[in-house]
Amino acid sequence: MRLSAIFLLSLFAFTAGCSWIKFPGIHKVDVQQGNIVNQEMIDKLQTGMSKSQVQFVLGTPLITDTFNQSRWDYFYSRVKSNGERTQKQVTIFFDSEGQLVRITGDYVPEPTKSEE
Repeated sequence: MRLSAIFLLSLFAFTAGCSWIKFPGIHKVDVQQGNIVNQEMIDKLQTGMSKSQVQFVLGTPLITDTFNQSRWDYFYSRVKSNGERTQKQVTIFFDSEGQLVRITGDYVPEPTKSEE
C-alpha cells in the first residue's frame, strides 16, 4: 500500500509540469499585441498625406524612432490558442516637412484605377 502511494505521488509530481500531457477543460486565449493594420487601411493612404492624417487612418504607431522622426513602425502579432503565430509589419516614411513619401512591409498600397 505504501509503495503504491509513493509511486502514484511521484508519478503525479513528474507529470504535473509536462506540457505534452493535455488536460481537458483548460482554455487558452488568443494573444494579440500591437496595431491591427489591414490592406483596406493601407489603401486609404496616399503620398503627400500629413502625419496627423496617417495617424487618423492607422492609429498611433507602435514604434517611433527618437533619432529619426520621419519613420513610423506598425507591428502586429497574434498567437492563437493552438500555437499558430501571425506577424505583420508596416513602416511608414515621411519627408522633412512631415508628408508621407513611402510605405514598406507586409502591406503595400494597391494602385488605384487612375494610376493603372
